[in-house]
Amino acid sequence: MARLSETEGLAYDDVLLVPQRTSLTSRKEAVISTMLTRNLGLQIPIVSANMDTVTEASMAIAVARLGGLGIVHRYMTISDEVYHVEKVKRSESIVIDSPYTVKPQDTIEEALGIMKRRGVRGLPVVDEKRVLVGILTFRDTLFVNFPAKVKVAEAMTAQPKLVAGKFGISPEDAKKIFEANRLEKLPLVDDQGRLCGLITVKDIIEKKILYPNSVKDKKGRLLAGAAIGVKGDFMERAEALVAAGADVLVLDIAHGHATYAIDAVKKLKAKFSGNVPIIAGNTATYEGTKELALAGADAVKVGVGPGATCTTRLVTGAGVPQFTAICDAARVTQELGVPIIADGGIRKSGDVVKALAAGASTVMIGTLLAGTEESPGPVINRGGVRYKVCRGMASLGAAFGRASRFGDELEDEDATQVVAEGVEALVPYRGSCAEIVNQLIGGLQSGMSYCGARTISELCNKAVFIKITQPAHIESRPHDLERP
Repeated sequence: MARLSETEGLAYDDVLLVPQRTSLTSRKEAVISTMLTRNLGLQIPIVSANMDTVTEASMAIAVARLGGLGIVHRYMTISDEVYHVEKVKRSESIVIDSPYTVKPQDTIEEALGIMKRRGVRGLPVVDEKRVLVGILTFRDTLFVNFPAKVKVAEAMTAQPKLVAGKFGISPEDAKKIFEANRLEKLPLVDDQGRLCGLITVKDIIEKKILYPNSVKDKKGRLLAGAAIGVKGDFMERAEALVAAGADVLVLDIAHGHATYAIDAVKKLKAKFSGNVPIIAGNTATYEGTKELALAGADAVKVGVGPGATCTTRLVTGAGVPQFTAICDAARVTQELGVPIIADGGIRKSGDVVKALAAGASTVMIGTLLAGTEESPGPVINRGGVRYKVCRGMASLGAAFGRASRFGDELEDEDATQVVAEGVEALVPYRGSCAEIVNQLIGGLQSGMSYCGARTISELCNKAVFIKITQPAHIESRPHDLERP
């Protein structure tokens, strides 16, 4: 027999935080570092969604440089997803372990092709035994008149001008070599002169100044997350992504409180022996969140139906309003120490504050980032206004997009068999990802100051919410104004 929950379902707009006494003299005093998983921390509580109109390499790089994390979506071939993860991991590093190389007998045209494909401006030159014999920079190629005929050996910098460092050199000593020799790249060699790595001046000096809050692994590479499924080749995909350097795997499934999702978490934890954090989800209840946590999940995504492009609640009649879902699921964090991620429904910075105050450790952002420069897809100009496409991953367009990417063929009648739980839409072009994230972070810090909280955990502990009426919601917005 059906039962009716006595819990009242509330969305972010149904509540406000009660202002409290604060000792903060500036919002900048609020510390917004947080835990994404049990053992993986971030400088800001922002995660970009694993949607094909939100996160590929460019977005993941941008968010990691700001202190958050990007989750590369899985709606592509395994090799393509590996490519995006590797691109993030190679964008910054104290030491590039396996730099791209050329041989002396290769042509300048071939070298330029590698530079273009790999997005680099210089290549170490090695012989058949991988002994370093020179380095070729983009500047070396500028005055080559016949790149298809000229060999790398004729244009590269070689001995006695070639400067290299010993493998294992400290960043401080490498910095001294850069400064003394005005170099851009420093190849690293072993005692036999074989190439073992590469350090660039951008990675250890320039980018450290430009992105002081960036989150990195032990090798100095930007953190990167990657999504996988729970069926088919998900284990093969997981293995390839971990080998590529993914720092966290995210189970991408709409209804995470499912037996096959729980089993997938157990298989992944057994395979990787806890070396790679596993984020599971999505859930909307305490029970679902707890089962995934007990199965070994290092964090759980919470949110069924709150996303701007999601129609799950309309199509299936199932879901829990997001604020209530977070409050319910956050009990698992208190009991088991497993963080939750508030996934969906974030429209403004105040929603970020409410989600974290309700018990989430991070928030996942989709639509707000879909219109930024770093999101996949072209800018569309319509009537003099610029837009980008955003779509739910259960939308009809996403279903056909997956078929196209994986080389499948959907017959015309198949469209009638797809039960879409999402929509496609145009969102305004919003400029750079940093502009959006900085606005969210500024609002979060202001909200923390109103609650007298210096840290996110203190915000959660001190938060007092008050339910509001529809007139109160209207009062909270700009009103009684003549718009120009």
